[in-house]
Amino acid sequence: MNKSQLVEQIATQADITKADANRAVDALVDAVKAELAEGGKVDLVGFGSFSVSKRNARTGRNPQTGETIQIAASTIPKFKPGKALKDAVNS
Repeated sequence: MNKSQLVEQIATQADITKADANRAVDALVDAVKAELAEGGKVDLVGFGSFSVSKRNARTGRNPQTGETIQIAASTIPKFKPGKALKDAVNS
C-alpha cells in the first residue's frame, strides 16, 4: 500500500474527503518526524511506538575493494510494534 492508497482508504473509512485525509496523513507524519528530530518518542497505544536510537561509529569494509572504511556515528529512527498490531498480523 502506498500513500495515495492509504489516503483513499482513510477517506472512505472516516467518511471525509481525500484532501482532508491527505492533510491528516501529512500532519501525522510531520508530527512524528518533529518529535523524533527532538529525540522524543511517539507512542500509539495498540499500534506501536516510534523512537530514536544512537548508532556508534564503527569500522566497515567496502565489499568491492575490501578496503577498511570508517562509518560515522548516527541517530536512527526505530519502530516497535504494539501487541494489538502483532496479534492482527499473526491472526
